[in-house]
Amino acid sequence: MATRNEHKLRELGAVLAEHELVPLPREVELPPETGSTFAENALAKARAAARATGQPAIADDSGIEAVALDGRPGVQSARFAGQHATDAENLAKLIGAVPREADRRVTYVCAMVYAEPDAEEEPLFEAVCSGTLAVEPRGSGGFGYDPAFVPDDVPGERTMAELEPAEKDAISHRGRAARMLAGWLETAGAATTG
Repeated sequence: MATRNEHKLRELGAVLAEHELVPLPREVELPPETGSTFAENALAKARAAARATGQPAIADDSGIEAVALDGRPGVQSARFAGQHATDAENLAKLIGAVPREADRRVTYVCAMVYAEPDAEEEPLFEAVCSGTLAVEPRGSGGFGYDPAFVPDDVPGERTMAELEPAEKDAISHRGRAARMLAGWLETAGAATTG
């Protein structure tokens, strides 16, 4: 995995349980996320991790897009409140930036890439989860913007941070992209052994 983020590793490990996921070695440095799309950033990270380790690598880039902010923070989600901002700081900035009476629709977006060290092409899997931005954070699960993201796919107006991990994995942008990747891996594995 082209990440050391324990939350992402847990989420992806649950969906990709048939595969061993290893966090990015400490000595490997990923390129900065300078792409204008989630796909560009995921591709750069996956390629860099695969080449540096000599092993297949999976990378994702994900974030939140707010209708009221014309799609921001988007690819800047992890740095919305500044280069070294915490999850809490980014979340507070987003909640403060969207007026209460504004359109509060938000979308989580995930682009996930699988790369081999010498591959010519890398499969890309993109998924979304739509919802509404809560006016204040609720719940202690998840990470990032989860305490204020109320998914459309779950009854009861619960935030992602109030869902059980299995509930979140079933509907989240990252869970959906990981299931697409898992299906591709199963098909690709069958093609190489068959």
